[in-house]
Amino acid sequence: MFDLDPMRNPYAPGAGNKPPVIAGRDDLVTTATTALARARLGRHAKSFIAVGLRGVGKTVVLNRILDIAEDDKFHVVYIEAHENANLAQLIIPQLRKVLIKLSKSAQAGELAKQGLSILKNFANAFKATYNDIEFGISFPDTQGVADSGDLSNDLPELLNIVGQTAKSKNTAVVLLIDELQYLSHEEMGALVMAIHRMNQRGLPIVLVGAGLPQLLGKMGDSKSYAERLFDFPRVEALTEPYARIALSEPAESEGVQIEEEAFSALLDVTKGYPYFLQEWGYVAWNIASNDRITLSDVLNAGPEAIRRLDESFFRVRLERMTPTERKYISAMAKLGDGPHASGDIAKAYGAAVSTVAPLRSSLIAKGMIFSPSYGTTDFTVPLFASFIQREMPQSTPRI
Repeated sequence: MFDLDPMRNPYAPGAGNKPPVIAGRDDLVTTATTALARARLGRHAKSFIAVGLRGVGKTVVLNRILDIAEDDKFHVVYIEAHENANLAQLIIPQLRKVLIKLSKSAQAGELAKQGLSILKNFANAFKATYNDIEFGISFPDTQGVADSGDLSNDLPELLNIVGQTAKSKNTAVVLLIDELQYLSHEEMGALVMAIHRMNQRGLPIVLVGAGLPQLLGKMGDSKSYAERLFDFPRVEALTEPYARIALSEPAESEGVQIEEEAFSALLDVTKGYPYFLQEWGYVAWNIASNDRITLSDVLNAGPEAIRRLDESFFRVRLERMTPTERKYISAMAKLGDGPHASGDIAKAYGAAVSTVAPLRSSLIAKGMIFSPSYGTTDFTVPLFASFIQREMPQSTPRI
């Protein structure tokens, strides 16, 4: 007997890491690449925003689209939204790169220089700085464009010149925005309005975004026409055939087989979530010997796989919560996997629904929980209830 070589372990656990096989997401990638190709041809291209829980591979999909877009010579603006930065700060350096590149083109040079001038107006209006934003280029006068300080006015004007510049070069721009739920109400409304304007003017800018389930309601609240402007495909756990591909193909590429009982056990403990499949597969490989992964390997991998998931996936979320927020999460965990009625959670917490409502709102804003339907609450992280029960057994309220 010999152990499998850990240097050849094909699995890639980690947030956003590119897995060896992207299974079950071909339709999303195809939709995005088709939209970009249509935009470059001057045809209508509907943007989409993928929604789903943590660990389902939304970021992996965005990164795959990024690779394809760059290979096909599209221009990419990649942004990861977060709580500590506003949209203006995030988008300025990315648009600057696009416009600098386009300024070197004979077809788009003058428009790109105008775009850089407007980008400077935009940066000044929102007090967002970017070192050496002029980049040695002499700007035309664009006073009065994208400099009002009103994002819903200025962002469409900024993207308008970017779109015109890309159109003059017979290319397209894709805005890839991850964690969209962290945008403020104002930012969300301005972004939706800007994409709406680009569609109306036939300009080649496509938005491909990703976010947690609460994003659906947030976008609808920002602009009533958002639901007609975008498609919102749901990204969920992999079904059995795709989970099999995600696990088996990487192993088989290294001459290793996964026994049927082992596969069934892996699917059972991971529930088909891609992040968990990669983590459990990685640990099981390092335990296995000879040329196969057995049921015994999967069972023996359990303690280490759970430890790694607790450290890399679960605990980082818990550490972002206040003590009272942790108490609310503990009450949810006591009820098991959700969704749960908000009144039941409040009862487990030991307070009235109105008393815990601010806690619930805070946790939704932090991306920890969401409301799948009116009056219900669920975790945005799969299997989080089990983690809380392991991590905080004494503080979990009893009903």
